[in-house]
Amino acid sequence: MRIEDGWLEGARRVPSPNQDARPGGEVSAVVLHSISLPPGEFGGAYIERLFTNSLDPAAHPYFADIAHLRVSAHLLIRRSGECVQFVPFGRRAWHAGRSCWLDRGRPRSALNDFTVGIELEGDEVHAYRDAQYRALALATQALMVSYAEIEPARITSHARVAPLRKSDPGPAFDWAYFRQCVDCLEPRSD
Repeated sequence: MRIEDGWLEGARRVPSPNQDARPGGEVSAVVLHSISLPPGEFGGAYIERLFTNSLDPAAHPYFADIAHLRVSAHLLIRRSGECVQFVPFGRRAWHAGRSCWLDRGRPRSALNDFTVGIELEGDEVHAYRDAQYRALALATQALMVSYAEIEPARITSHARVAPLRKSDPGPAFDWAYFRQCVDCLEPRSD
């Protein structure tokens, strides 16, 4: 996989209006998330509808509380491993919300300004699929090639940047296996 003009090669594009310019243009870290809509259910178009402001609040009781939200991520990795991109990596997606991180010894807030948001279709209970880990590893490699400041230590979770309000991707996400998948890929410079 490669990134060209901010878009991941092979990802299906579903542009979200929930984006804007990155202040300073910095792209230096990745925040991993999980999402399932309705909660605990996988498949369907509800995630894409949420990120494109077209989620019908009457389609499920849970949606009445979230349909008004204006959120997005750069990338969604479905259970099948399919990648769906909503926002070019050079632009700011609205994924981390109120967040803070100790970045190389200095506290930083407003993580959307400099991070890439990747949503994994899943939740904190069900194991993620091997196809998702492979797709995530390939996307991560492409990000590290395109954005030199992104390195393994700069990949974190929503739970770590917003610990009092978020817990995703949760204990079902196998960090050791993900890092092994990234480490096993041949470095690419093309």
